[in-house]
Amino acid sequence: MKGIFFSDVSGIDPENNLICTYYVETAGSLERAGEAIAAEESIGTWTDIKTTTIDIQRRLAAKAFKFEEKESGIGLIKVAWPVELFDLEKGGIPNIMSMIAGNLFGLSALKNVRLLDAEFPKSVLTYFPGPKFGLEGVREIVGTQESRRPHLGTIIKPKVGLNPSETAEVAYEAAVGGVDLIKDDETLVSQSFCPLEERLSKVMEKMDLVKEETGRTVFYALNITGNLKRLFEFADYTVENGANMVMLDILLSGLAALQSLAEDPSIKLPIHCHRTFHAAFTKNPLHGVHMKVIARLTRLAGGDQLHTGTAAGKMGLKGEPAEVVETNEALLQAQGNIKPVIPVASGGIHPALVPKNVEILGKELVINAGGGIHGHPDGTRAGATAMRQAIDAAMKNITLERYAETHPELRKALEKWGYRYEEKSESIEERYGA
Repeated sequence: MKGIFFSDVSGIDPENNLICTYYVETAGSLERAGEAIAAEESIGTWTDIKTTTIDIQRRLAAKAFKFEEKESGIGLIKVAWPVELFDLEKGGIPNIMSMIAGNLFGLSALKNVRLLDAEFPKSVLTYFPGPKFGLEGVREIVGTQESRRPHLGTIIKPKVGLNPSETAEVAYEAAVGGVDLIKDDETLVSQSFCPLEERLSKVMEKMDLVKEETGRTVFYALNITGNLKRLFEFADYTVENGANMVMLDILLSGLAALQSLAEDPSIKLPIHCHRTFHAAFTKNPLHGVHMKVIARLTRLAGGDQLHTGTAAGKMGLKGEPAEVVETNEALLQAQGNIKPVIPVASGGIHPALVPKNVEILGKELVINAGGGIHGHPDGTRAGATAMRQAIDAAMKNITLERYAETHPELRKALEKWGYRYEEKSESIEERYGA
């Protein structure tokens, strides 16, 4: 293979290139597809031009350098971008994404293309702050550095509709029952029925009461998502009024907003990152962006916790948890100066699904349950207790059936939702009585 957009492996210095892996389906050859990606996303265009110099070609052309064909026109391609291409100080993550995941998805030469991974050299990592707290910082606040048990989280339910006092009461019941984290739903910000300012005041009063009664610190992740002006107004307000965590819908607000929030020295709070909207481009295994890439970028931008999916639950990949495992590894593996981030498993989890999630995803995890807590026959407090009991059973390697014999909250939850992992969900009619 010859041309300015090709190289062999020996010609790519991993310390001076950002390297991406793509899954590609094309009617032509993988080599031509790799050339099309490298050209479109660096210095190329659709025809020869007189304004490109030899120096520009030598220094700034992206290069396709590795091809793994699975069948004709289908396979994996690696492409390297010289670090000099990126404005890391001012352009940041939007500039990176415009290169590695920009116009290529519309190229007519590609039937399908999926960005599977992005490998950042140290020279790129040094431009980003990463999380202020990260895995160990959050564990230190909660007090689980020694036990290493998964944290338990919950979402206020119903998703929207409760007023601030009602929200605070639900939060109190969950906290007393044993959760470590309470979060707003991604759809709740500051609607008229539940203004953010009043909600924060009411909930944190209850969290202070929980601290007095139990000695435990429970996070409340207040959703401050909004336009940039309101987002930072909300952020300043939360700091001034006793919040202990903030939440951001990172893909709708933008990773640049997350980075700005994380870099602000006055906002000394962990950032809980919700990935709502992600499946629009992560769900299709043939086209789009792997969640692992979003995880890597979230970690660079400064998120402390990130929703990544379940090994068992309504948001998991049924029978295919490998992508969730890969995504979590991207958050937890050593990555230069960037602290590890806590993955959050959320979506349809109830006590019977805890052992499967711990088995597959490990213990460095937040297990987040909404309906699996608030739907308990005896209410939110018992539901939280049942989930903690399921986590305790998993940590002690005791079956749920055996543990439930002496833990009535867990027993009632299992009687409602089942004793072991299985794909099971209520119909809409059953759930809402329609």
